[in-house]
Amino acid sequence: MFNGKNILITGGTGSFGQLFVKTILERYQPKRLIVYSRDELKQFEMQQVFNQACMRYFIGDVRDLERLKMAMQDVDFVIHAAALKQVPAAEYNPMECIKTNVYGADNVIQAAIANKVPKIIALSTDKAANPINLYGATKLCSDKLFVAANNITGDGGSIFSVVRYGNVVGSRGSVVPFFKKLIQEGATELPVTDAKMTRFWITLPEGIEFVIKSFQRMHGGEIFIPKIPSMHITDLVKSLGTDLPIKIIGIRPGEKLHEIMCPKDDSHLTIEFADHFVMSPSIVFAGKSNDFKSNELGEQGEPVKQGFEYHSGTNPHFLSVAELRKYGGDDDAL
Repeated sequence: MFNGKNILITGGTGSFGQLFVKTILERYQPKRLIVYSRDELKQFEMQQVFNQACMRYFIGDVRDLERLKMAMQDVDFVIHAAALKQVPAAEYNPMECIKTNVYGADNVIQAAIANKVPKIIALSTDKAANPINLYGATKLCSDKLFVAANNITGDGGSIFSVVRYGNVVGSRGSVVPFFKKLIQEGATELPVTDAKMTRFWITLPEGIEFVIKSFQRMHGGEIFIPKIPSMHITDLVKSLGTDLPIKIIGIRPGEKLHEIMCPKDDSHLTIEFADHFVMSPSIVFAGKSNDFKSNELGEQGEPVKQGFEYHSGTNPHFLSVAELRKYGGDDDAL
């Protein structure tokens, strides 16, 4: 699929971007693989690892539409991974989060349409479903922008879809590296916001695989949601192999006790497939098929029951302490 093609990833120096680049280089022979991000140091460091002839590094911000248009010339696939993601930081700096996550998303869409990019996928988050924090609200706005973009392009134009999943094991800023750092530094207790907290859990390689598969499956306008396990935060602490006591510090600004990926209010739009869900758009696209019960791979799905909710606290699949130990302690899984 990616052989001889030009691929661009925004926020490409992040955890997802670096593993995505590694995966593409190992499996395919792209014509160009473009890393678009604003941090020159991270790009310099990444160039020391990935310096193949097909690699291109563009310094630029998704807030800069003209720079995006330049970077997307002759591009075939775009993965939009750039975002401000820290929940408390977004609460304290709301406009900065809006400028990157909402205005930046719109810029990616406009640049892709201007360059007639065939396929674009935006990465979302479980926090975009029934959001209570600004980060989630901006990602919901981004999701809506990417879905609605399919109505602008019409039949035969660029197609846009969204991939939504939960917490990524071991990514920068996630809880596992944070806990491990505290343990290494000799902490006498580990801070937990609430003992009842649950989260969806996915490894970075699993996220990469799901995005690649979504490019193959997409009609344009869907939100793809993988079926993934949940975990109890207290079990996660146990999996780290430490006897340190837990200190309950209270939920942080904008934080939820549980996460949702398919809200009840959208159950009439949700279709279940063997290993994932698809949330079909609430709007009707002009000149395009609005049947999302089958995908471009020929896989068939069925509508869920009214009132269905994909919720981290009621998920039928919870990881055991032993399974979490493998997820969090095996370097190959991170």
